[in-house]
Amino acid sequence: MKQKIIVTTAILTVVLAGGGFLYFKRSQHSPQATAVEPSPAVPVIAAAVTSKNVPIYLRGIGTVIAYNTDIVRSQIQGQLTQITFTEGQTVKAGDLLAQIDPRPYQAQIEQLTANRDRDQAQLTNALANLGRYNQLLAKGDATQQLSDTQQAQVAQLQNAVKADEALVEQANVQLSYTRLTSPIPGITGVRQIDVGNIIHPTDPNGLVVVTQIEPISLIFTLPQSDLPQIQERMAKGALTVLAYSQDNKMKLGEGKLTLVNNQIVQTTGSIQLKAEFPNTTHRLWPGQLVNVRLLLDTRKDGLTIAASAVQQGPNGAYVYAITPQGTAELRTVTVAQISEGQALIDSGLRANETVVVDGQYRLQQGSRVRELHGKAAQEADLQSAVQEAIP
Repeated sequence: MKQKIIVTTAILTVVLAGGGFLYFKRSQHSPQATAVEPSPAVPVIAAAVTSKNVPIYLRGIGTVIAYNTDIVRSQIQGQLTQITFTEGQTVKAGDLLAQIDPRPYQAQIEQLTANRDRDQAQLTNALANLGRYNQLLAKGDATQQLSDTQQAQVAQLQNAVKADEALVEQANVQLSYTRLTSPIPGITGVRQIDVGNIIHPTDPNGLVVVTQIEPISLIFTLPQSDLPQIQERMAKGALTVLAYSQDNKMKLGEGKLTLVNNQIVQTTGSIQLKAEFPNTTHRLWPGQLVNVRLLLDTRKDGLTIAASAVQQGPNGAYVYAITPQGTAELRTVTVAQISEGQALIDSGLRANETVVVDGQYRLQQGSRVRELHGKAAQEADLQSAVQEAIP
């Protein structure tokens, strides 16, 4: 009986082992076991390549300078009796700024005028005597010497009257200097002297500085390698210059390029340029540092994409384009410029193609992609390296 149980157990063990082997062989040939699960689609934000007219800029940093700056100084010495401007006031050329006590100069004019009138009276008498002597000479009752002497006296008095008139005119000029006026239109600065003080021609700071800011000038520099392009474009007409705030968020003015300096700064390898702005809004101020854009050309039907789509790799700039099959395709591109968040593409893309602008960090060649739209795109945080616009 015991032997029968042992045999039965052995047979059962062999059957179970054979069944397991058959199940293992079937599992090896099962299609479900050999199928590879496809990788999930990567969520991305995409945008189309657009074609439009794109301005081409040369960019630099510039300093705003006043169109004219004048230190109002006195040309005579005297006491200030009146100041007629307020600091920061807008003035026109010829506006009265201050008054120097005119009384000493008026008294001098009166004295010189009296001397002139005295000499004029003597001249009148000498001319009358000369006429009488000439009549006597004609009758033989006077000598030629007497007539010649009288003629010389008349000439002497005539010259004396001319000298007196010149002195009177000079005194009038000195009197006009008692009115300190603005030589240029502009804005007054800080007053350097108060009423009641004596002002001198040698005062280093003068009365006040008047600065003309309308129009206004801007000096900026560009690399010397840009000079041939600038000269070529200037031969076709005036170039437009745009001034922006230091954060590039506010446009401060639009002007024209007026000067390319006559020599290159060898220490920096740059060329200095000057532009003129109407500045009617007074957004440009002397001494201000601004970002400058020189409009060199306008690219017709240029291809543009969001700057965040452009990535940098070992072989240069590239983007991920989305194929009609919904996969990512790595494209090497040539970027002409990046401005205001838009990249101008010279080669590597075609109009109306779709490129990934956010979510590239998970992509590789051939990755399946899933485009996010609307609210999902706005709420997505894809943690891509968004490229800032290069100024």
